[in-house]
Amino acid sequence: MSAAARVAVVTGAARGIGRATAAALARKGFSVALVDVRVPELRETTALVQGAGPAALALEADVTSFGTAQRLAADVLTAWGRVDVLVNNAGISQPKGLLEITEEEWDRTIDTHLKGAFNWCKAVAPAMLAQRAGRIVNMSSVSAHTGAGMAAVSKSAYCAAKAGLLGLTRGLAKELAPHVTVNAICPGLIATDLTAGMIAREGTDALTRSIPLARLGTPEDIAQVVVFLATVTPCFMTGEVLDVDGGQWVN
Repeated sequence: MSAAARVAVVTGAARGIGRATAAALARKGFSVALVDVRVPELRETTALVQGAGPAALALEADVTSFGTAQRLAADVLTAWGRVDVLVNNAGISQPKGLLEITEEEWDRTIDTHLKGAFNWCKAVAPAMLAQRAGRIVNMSSVSAHTGAGMAAVSKSAYCAAKAGLLGLTRGLAKELAPHVTVNAICPGLIATDLTAGMIAREGTDALTRSIPLARLGTPEDIAQVVVFLATVTPCFMTGEVLDVDGGQWVN
């Protein structure tokens, strides 16, 4: 492959917010490397992104593996010569509370959300610093602020992992400045495959009653905020956390 003008890496890219984000970045002219373990859906998203932008590269991988992140980041740099944007979006639900969750399930939740983000930041930050430019966007959740509600898809382990991402964001914003910005997004209730069961069970009307904008969020709502953080110039924002929740948790 030839060198690309702008390159983004999106983890958890096979569906939902990751898919919408990869497609939105492609439409803005990014070549996009897509990382996920869901192979059939990853192929579908790769085809979508190829149709929307310059190029797409499917990377079947589990973000919890440090060595795999190092290897695949090197492959992206070999293919395209640079990495301009990293979106740490990979995550899993964890519906079990403290009394039910096992140690293995706790570790898997933390490893996927928090260690996965560390792995990929560690893998691409040297290239960004060498370029003297880069943007990192970490996908957290309003649950990092509020804890999980009774109807929430995920409970305390998920909340802890997402809160950890906010600390990682603020720490790396200082460490990687002035050339690399690091920000986080906290989505509210977004209509995805992950939340479909809860939405069907609770009902859209009941769930939107507490949302001032009177609707559920969509993956595209979040993708547009990612695009802003990835492309706004000049950018005088780093270490910030943006709640994208339709106003549900306005203080």
